[in-house]
Amino acid sequence: MNIRVTYIAALLFACPGLAGCAVSSRLEAADPQQSPVETTGSVARPVAAAPAAAAPAFSEERPTPVSMTTGTSYAPLPVSRPTQVAMNGAPAAIRRLAADAVEVHSRRFRDAKPINFGAASPRRLAVHGVDVSRWQGEIDWVKLRSQGANFAYIKATDGGDHLDPMFHRNWHAAEAAGLRRGAYHFFYWCRSASEQAAWFIRNVPRVEGALPPVIDVEWNGESRCTRRPSREQVLEKMRVFMERLEAHYGQRPIIYTAPDFYRDNLRGAFQDYPFWLRAVAQHPSRVYPGRNWVFWQYSGSGLSHGVTGRIDLNVFHGDENAWRTWLARSSRSARS
Repeated sequence: MNIRVTYIAALLFACPGLAGCAVSSRLEAADPQQSPVETTGSVARPVAAAPAAAAPAFSEERPTPVSMTTGTSYAPLPVSRPTQVAMNGAPAAIRRLAADAVEVHSRRFRDAKPINFGAASPRRLAVHGVDVSRWQGEIDWVKLRSQGANFAYIKATDGGDHLDPMFHRNWHAAEAAGLRRGAYHFFYWCRSASEQAAWFIRNVPRVEGALPPVIDVEWNGESRCTRRPSREQVLEKMRVFMERLEAHYGQRPIIYTAPDFYRDNLRGAFQDYPFWLRAVAQHPSRVYPGRNWVFWQYSGSGLSHGVTGRIDLNVFHGDENAWRTWLARSSRSARS
C-alpha cells in the first residue's frame, strides 16, 4: 500500500488518485486540533484536545537488512466477536465454507530487494497473497494466481470521494481467477469518518465469500492534508469508521498499518480487532512486539508474472488448515 518511487512522475499529474493525496476540496476543519464531531462513546474524549504527537517524516526507505534468528509465532485473532459467527450466516453456511476445496498455490514470487528474515522467513508460511491498486495497471490475474497469489486486497477508495479507477475491474477479475479478495480504504485525516464509511459502502458490494474490509491507516507525507490528529482523535475516528462497516458488511474490519503510525497511535489499542502489519525488514514480532496479526506485508518490491513492475507481497499467519478455518469464519456469507 506504499507509494512507489517509480511513480513519482505520475504523482505530479495524478495526485488525486494516490492514497493519501488530496482527494477532496472539502476539508473537515482548518484547525488540526479541532475535536471530531462524531463519537461512539467507546473512546473517552479528553477535556482538552491533546497536542498532536511528534511524527517522523514519512519514508519508504528500507532499514539495513536484519537476519532474524527467532520465529516467534502468534495465533491470529478472530476477525469477529464470537456472536458475529451467527451474524455471518447459519451454521450450515459456515460448514459449507469450511468444506469448500480452497486450493493453496505455492509461493513463486521473486523480490527486487530480498530481505533475509532468517528463521522467521515468510517463506515458512503457506498462504501468500498480494495487495494492488491502479498503479499495477492491467493485471493478468490468472498468471498472478499461478505464481502463488491465493488472496488479494484491492484498493477501493480513499477519503470521501475518490474511487480507484481499477477497483471494479480488479474486483471481478480476481474472483474469476480463483483468488479470495477483499477491499481496502485509505483513511484520510481531513474528512469525517462517517463520510468515508458511506463512500466505501457505496462503492464496495456485499458479496458472498469476500474477505473482511480493511481500513488502511498511516501517515503520508505526500498528501496536502498535513493534519495529524491527536491519538484520542485518531482512535475515535477509526472506531466510527469501523463500526459503520461492521454493521453494514457483518464482518469485523481489519486494520492495516505501518510502524510509525502504529508507534504514534495504536500500541495497546484495538485489542479486539485483527491487524495486518507492514514489516519489510524485520519480523512483525520485532516491529510490533506483543501484537497479534492475521496478515503480514513483508515486501513492497515483489515481482511476479502477470504484473508489470513491483507489487506488495503478503502472507497469512497460519498453515493451510488455519487458512480454511479462518475463511469459513470470516468470509461474508450471502445469507448475512
